[in-house]
Amino acid sequence: MSAAASRFEGSYLGDASRIGAATRMECKICWHVYDPAAGCEQWQVPPGTPFAALPDHWRCPVCDGARDQFMALDGEPAAMETVALPAAVAPVTGPALPTEAIARLEAVFREIHTAQMRGMPIVNDALAVKAVGFRRHGERWLGALVTPWFLNLVLLPGEGDDWSGLVPGAKELIEFPSGWYEFVHANRKGVGAYKACSLFSPMFEFASMLQATETASAALVSLFDPSIREDGAQTAEIRRRREAELAPPPDTAPAPAEPVHPSRRALLGMGAGQAAGQTADESADA
Repeated sequence: MSAAASRFEGSYLGDASRIGAATRMECKICWHVYDPAAGCEQWQVPPGTPFAALPDHWRCPVCDGARDQFMALDGEPAAMETVALPAAVAPVTGPALPTEAIARLEAVFREIHTAQMRGMPIVNDALAVKAVGFRRHGERWLGALVTPWFLNLVLLPGEGDDWSGLVPGAKELIEFPSGWYEFVHANRKGVGAYKACSLFSPMFEFASMLQATETASAALVSLFDPSIREDGAQTAEIRRRREAELAPPPDTAPAPAEPVHPSRRALLGMGAGQAAGQTADESADA
């Protein structure tokens, strides 16, 4: 038995033709269910799209797991059914994931880590550089970048975008379903122009790379959660949630209560050790 078959016994074993057009598929990492009737809003997949017709770069919108981690939730695979895929259903088309640009982003920040940041007091040696969860957002590409000194949301330009005129350090509010987020314009040799929103810096509350990447994936999900939206700019909600998860149990002695919802005027990434107005990305040049 192959390694794939031993890992995903009972699934489609990498053969999409085994999956029925209406079959719901469940991620075996986070239990997220892909329902063809609903499609996938985060990846801009329209309702009525079978799992077999998802674009090659599609990944789990919750945990960023690969599509071969999914198993059939409803009945038998299509190979055992008599009903074929409807001829009218066409595969989802669109720009391919810019893997080269993402690889360059990682390479540039690995070089910054080695040449500029290694040994700096703000660096968490338990962490490394990794791009997490990049997916289409409109005509652009949205993901997260984990480094030993920051966790940023990153927006890369689409094929039709000309960001050559972006002024590094300029700030822009960008709206998501959960609210408005402040992105800083950047332009780095080897990467080109992009926009970054700082979530965490420094990174000492993360004990492992797994914790950091899981938080990055959760942050990307939270961006599209309208239930946490408030008036004004969304600022510290994602960070507050993570800090609440990692906080030790409260002491028996009473302590002054912290606000449940901190002001969104305190912009994302302006946590301990980071001055107002300075992003974690800017700190790489310090």
